[in-house]
Amino acid sequence: MTSAQSKSGNLQLLYTLFCDDVRLEVGNKLSFMGVFQNIMVQQLPVPLIKFAVVNHWRGQGTYLSEVRILTPDRKELIVGSQPTSFEIAAGGFADNISFFVNVTFPKAGQYWVQTLVDSNLFEEQMLTVSDASELQTVGASEAVN
Repeated sequence: MTSAQSKSGNLQLLYTLFCDDVRLEVGNKLSFMGVFQNIMVQQLPVPLIKFAVVNHWRGQGTYLSEVRILTPDRKELIVGSQPTSFEIAAGGFADNISFFVNVTFPKAGQYWVQTLVDSNLFEEQMLTVSDASELQTVGASEAVN
């Protein structure tokens, strides 16, 4: 995993996770359920009932963070989180979790998950959405070759 760093050098994004749910446990521990890198469904379009984007930060200071998901061509917003403030004590860490409900991915493709800090693009990652029929077709053609 690579980490992105702010221009001021005070903030680093150590990792971003996509998962079905996040729970706060005893001892201030986080449990991640259903961690994934891609979404594969039987048929598109399909709504996802719930999923989360988790950003783990290191540094210090107070920041405003938001997450948005764009279509493969980056022209349309699929969903965006409300800006939320988080603070990191000197040498500390913070987790920022964005929950999304009833999000519909209209077609297969590589969507863009963008993390913004103080309204500026900080990092983006690809999230590939595919349907099972697409993968079966690819598998069948590979078997013939």
